[in-house]
Amino acid sequence: MTTSLTFYGGVNEVGGNKVLLKDRGVKIFLDFGMSFALRSQYYSAPFLSPRSEKSLLEFGILPSLEGIYRFDDSKPEIDGVFLSHSHMDHAAYISFLKRSIPVYCGETTATILNALNEMRTGFEYDIDGLQFKTFRTGDKIHLESLEIEPVHVDHSVPGAYGFIIHTSSGTIIYTGDLRSHGTKPELTEEFVQRAKEAEPVAIIPEGTNMIGAQVSSEPEVKKKIGQIVERTSGLVLADFARADIDRFKSFYGVAKQNGRYLAITLRQAYLLSKLSMDPHLVVPRLRDKNLLIFQKAKKRYYTWEREILESGKVVDSSEAAEMQDKVILVTSFYDLEELIEIKPVPESWYILSASEPVNEEMEIDFNKLIRWLEHYGLPQYCAHVSGHIMPLQLKEALKTIKPKKIFPIHGEHPELFSKFMKKLPSETLIVEKGKEYEI
Repeated sequence: MTTSLTFYGGVNEVGGNKVLLKDRGVKIFLDFGMSFALRSQYYSAPFLSPRSEKSLLEFGILPSLEGIYRFDDSKPEIDGVFLSHSHMDHAAYISFLKRSIPVYCGETTATILNALNEMRTGFEYDIDGLQFKTFRTGDKIHLESLEIEPVHVDHSVPGAYGFIIHTSSGTIIYTGDLRSHGTKPELTEEFVQRAKEAEPVAIIPEGTNMIGAQVSSEPEVKKKIGQIVERTSGLVLADFARADIDRFKSFYGVAKQNGRYLAITLRQAYLLSKLSMDPHLVVPRLRDKNLLIFQKAKKRYYTWEREILESGKVVDSSEAAEMQDKVILVTSFYDLEELIEIKPVPESWYILSASEPVNEEMEIDFNKLIRWLEHYGLPQYCAHVSGHIMPLQLKEALKTIKPKKIFPIHGEHPELFSKFMKKLPSETLIVEKGKEYEI
């Protein structure tokens, strides 16, 4: 067997991607993410959380593999891990890797992961000592018989890549997560064309949106947010993923257009401070006149929090209460206690601009959110666009690329995927977890 693929995650689930590629003795992983679905079957934060890697191995949340983890004494058995982007379902469990194993990723991905590492605690997220080897589109990484070309794609986090992997058995394409309806669809279009030119023997695409796909785009989301804010005379509350820079820019632009400040959380501010140093990203500085940093009531602050509190204009709940018609206040579920001090005035609104609940635990939190909104008389608007490609666009991409075999992952409905792609000339395989596939 010259070249093979083994899927240790991302099978019948959204995320948790861990794909082992072997070629003439070279072994690499494509992503090494946390399986939120599997983890939530056994644990519920904060009261029931894993205490060590033994817990994760016990339930298969971490696959049982030799020569990979920093907690075993065996010599390294893989030559590197290639991260497509920084989302935790693709990157979180690099924390368990031996520190001698290099982690290849985009420069922006390394920036985000290092910033998150400073803000988080717990053994599941500790990446201190990892060797990041960064790349950008146009680079080529050589590992003996492999040549890996990273190509930037459009996703809901900056610095996302797909990979064109030249092996001794032909070219394999790994899409990571991608879309064609964000702010930079041309990136995904370039990736598709480059993948087509490589004449691949196999492709590993994401299949997230087989069910519940919503046809929208980031410009449409910004327009919807603008229509809500311009009709609001009170406070605007908003929740969106802190690493979604496209969404941040949408809210920032709407705030400016409507003469409001955008008040972001300490965590968002810290991440923004790091990303603003990237010459390839255009993001506002923390001292921008339209930005505020929202300070929650706390008795103690971490070093990184104190650093941020000195980096821009800070407002607390009492100050936010006095300027409700002049601010869009970004809050998470865990910031709702601040509403007791703020006391939103009539004609205030809440905009949910993040993913809808996808599991039982999130649904419980969502129900609590609704109770808070009911208590304060805050109507909820949803304005969101998926970070994942739509089924028709994915089908067109696969039709263009023309791989011999398709190994769909990162989706809960592989049978539906297979039937939807049936008329393509490619062979679609329904992947089994842990099974080795010869290429």
